[in-house]
Amino acid sequence: MALDRTPVDDAVVRADLTIIGAGPTGLYAAYYAGFRGLTAAIVDSLEEPGGQVMALYPEKPIYDVAGFPAVLGKDLVAGCLEQAESAKPTFLLGHRAEQLARVDAADERSALRVTTHRGTVVESSAVLIAGGIGTFAPRPLPGSSEWEGRGLLFFVRELDALRGQRILIVGGGDSAVDWALALEDIAASVTLVHRRDAFRAHAGSVDRLLASTVDIRVHHEVRRIEGGECVQRVVVFDNRTDEETVLDVDTVIAALGFTTDLGPLRSWDIEHDGRRINTDSCGATSIPGVFAAGDVVDYPGKVPLISTGFGEAATAVNNAAIWIDPDARLMSGHSSDA
Repeated sequence: MALDRTPVDDAVVRADLTIIGAGPTGLYAAYYAGFRGLTAAIVDSLEEPGGQVMALYPEKPIYDVAGFPAVLGKDLVAGCLEQAESAKPTFLLGHRAEQLARVDAADERSALRVTTHRGTVVESSAVLIAGGIGTFAPRPLPGSSEWEGRGLLFFVRELDALRGQRILIVGGGDSAVDWALALEDIAASVTLVHRRDAFRAHAGSVDRLLASTVDIRVHHEVRRIEGGECVQRVVVFDNRTDEETVLDVDTVIAALGFTTDLGPLRSWDIEHDGRRINTDSCGATSIPGVFAAGDVVDYPGKVPLISTGFGEAATAVNNAAIWIDPDARLMSGHSSDA
């Protein structure tokens, strides 16, 4: 699907609502903005829409979206993008939001200006931050950096590329378990090592893992990777006895999680805890006219699910509509009325 990427630097783009983040939450917010009759501009530092889902696990099944017992990340993004396109938003992909300021610093109801690292200015009446987990980087597998690009992966972009291979997965979270299950019938063999005997992954997924043919080695860690041009062997050890085992593998997937950072948003004088932005029940932040939704948001009782982000996006957009036009109704109708 062709996107309007607004490639010209030093341009000024105007919309009713600026959405920062083109992941599922941001895309749904754009759709809902259109439903409310608002124009939207979507800013994202990545070169393609989909956010963390497309960057990290496009072929991983997602289980927490209503109406889908399971949906691949890339398919969810495709649906969200098609839905967002109905509102005809302006996409500024490959643009990192750097600065936030008001047209009139003395008037809290004046328009907001978001400036990207490429010099493009987006001017709007309200801003919705849907930047997911912010900037992110994979947690390294200690002592293994030399193997990146030579058989060491941090996420799986294409499952079929690993067909027939001997796979070692390191980790005990959702990504590690889901990839192990997804690769079970594709790879020649799948071994999963985890330093503890308790998994952080969803309980249902862990039950499926335990009933699978995956070779599960708990209380095990990677000591070193060996090989020539590419990975050929991995030495793992039992962290209770220090006993070593040599595994013949073709690919190592280090699913150890990611470090995250709010990045430039830290300088926006917005209330946050260092990793997440604080909002009220309306999705409003500490800056008037700036709202937030999705994984970037925190509040008491927050449950960080994609489905939660969709609800937060609808709440934030509806409240942004009132900020933009105080005479507007909070709830103008249902999407089934469109």
